[in-house]
Amino acid sequence: MNKFTKLSLLTFLLATVLFSSCKKEYESIQSIDENAIQAYLKSNSLTMTKASSGYYYNVITPGSGIEIKNSDSVFYSYTFKLLNGTQLTKSSTVMIPSTFLGYTDRFTIGGSSYVFTPIREVLTMLKRGGTARVIMPSNLAFGRNGLESVGVGPNENILVELGVYAQSKIHQIDELEMDNFLAANSLTAVKDLSRVRYIVSQVGTGDAVFPTSTVSVNYTGRLLSGTIFDQSSAATSVELASAIKGWAILQNFRVGTKVRLFIPSDLGYGQAGSYDQTRGYYVIPPNAVLDFDIEIVSATN
Repeated sequence: MNKFTKLSLLTFLLATVLFSSCKKEYESIQSIDENAIQAYLKSNSLTMTKASSGYYYNVITPGSGIEIKNSDSVFYSYTFKLLNGTQLTKSSTVMIPSTFLGYTDRFTIGGSSYVFTPIREVLTMLKRGGTARVIMPSNLAFGRNGLESVGVGPNENILVELGVYAQSKIHQIDELEMDNFLAANSLTAVKDLSRVRYIVSQVGTGDAVFPTSTVSVNYTGRLLSGTIFDQSSAATSVELASAIKGWAILQNFRVGTKVRLFIPSDLGYGQAGSYDQTRGYYVIPPNAVLDFDIEIVSATN
């Protein structure tokens, strides 16, 4: 046997040993995952279906209405947990996630991007108002490395509670987000016919404001998450007719008024949002409800 043949044989044997070792380790992890999932199901008296790719699921509430297609927009909720009940991350009820059904497998968690195919597959089984749960074994979740930043250890199985909101229109979700925000913060707001909601903290007694007025204002603009996207450092001049539609409600007040506005997305920056090309991200996300504090300093009519 020549040196080349011996070297080739040695390489082959080494590769075989490494492959067998990796295969055994993988099979061992799969076995550990399976045992942990079965123990969880038994202790919680749950019956779930095992998909061909290895995850478990069950539909709790099917929902109603017509079937949702991959190309349809869907508003949904999610909560990621460990099997011991520790919550890792969840969707907001005041900035409800929305995307096409076909893209509901994409997540950014702990600053990293993931594709969780089981979540999309289970969401496609639901109609509006439906709920479900999914258990992803570690190889379909965060893998052997886990995600330390959110508390996921190596080879952790992940439970995901899922829901599709009954609402199918943006304006319906806007209303729900504002309802949830006001309730969570114990606030009471007046709802204008325009659908803008407002809270007056100081009644102005100065000049009237008209649709054609140029107003001088102090303001702070926030998302419902509390993130400030814009604010004045001094009184700023704004032509009311050129401002976002939601600001038209300022014509209902007089100079000196201090008011908080909650503006539905279509009266703000709408589906386009406000994208900063230089920094490469949305300053105002698409379909975002806006939260403004405004003081009307003066008005030129």
